[in-house]
Amino acid sequence: MSANDVQKQAHLIFTTGKMIRNHVMRILSSHASLHEGTEGFLDVSGPQLFALLVLRDQGPVTITELAQILEVSPPSASAMVDRLVEKGILTREHSREDRRKVLVEVSPAAAEKLDRLHEEILQAFIELVKKIGPETAQQWCEVLERVHQVLIEEGWGTLPHPTVKR
Repeated sequence: MSANDVQKQAHLIFTTGKMIRNHVMRILSSHASLHEGTEGFLDVSGPQLFALLVLRDQGPVTITELAQILEVSPPSASAMVDRLVEKGILTREHSREDRRKVLVEVSPAAAEKLDRLHEEILQAFIELVKKIGPETAQQWCEVLERVHQVLIEEGWGTLPHPTVKR
């Protein structure tokens, strides 16, 4: 395979990835706010939304654990958590097992909204899978599983990846 072919393939992967990201961002920006009383755009930044989605999937974590997952400093994670706690989007509670630990998690009201948002995004992907057909979707999943494996091996990804059941 020539260097030109590799470049064309990389460009297609990159631009298609951007299209998918942009579609997800349109869904996010059209969704109602995560806290009561605000309509329109999500009243959180991109990094804050990422933190919320991580917490939705991971469950309660300490500030240090959240900082490690987000690859930011503990003071940055703490400042982000402070802002989201003030908005009622996150809660802080002492661990039942170790009262010295403070755990952060998504508030119940925000969790409901994140679940609806997650379902809306998932529905967009379901529609895409239906349009490309089962054979192409299966091939796409196989490719993504391999890409995921390589990214983890290269240290690009730290979040758990659900495997597709066949």
